[in-house]
Amino acid sequence: MVDKTVPKDIKKMSFEDALHELEKIVGGLEQGAGKLDEAISAYERGTLLRQHCEAKLREARERVETINVSTDGSVSAEPAEIE
Repeated sequence: MVDKTVPKDIKKMSFEDALHELEKIVGGLEQGAGKLDEAISAYERGTLLRQHCEAKLREARERVETINVSTDGSVSAEPAEIE
């Protein structure tokens, strides 16, 4: 079972760095490199990296806004609808 707490080294990573490491882990697992224990540890770290990437994407979505200009010239911002 994977511990849900994200290690500090992952928390400090940018989205791009976490995604890059996750891609390396996935590549290694797909090739079947290493021993079973190493593969399990890599899988667990990959799961934490995925969770971190998803959290970073959620944060980015929340920050993106749509700027609307009404016919009277007033400006408003609303959260963007991103699928």
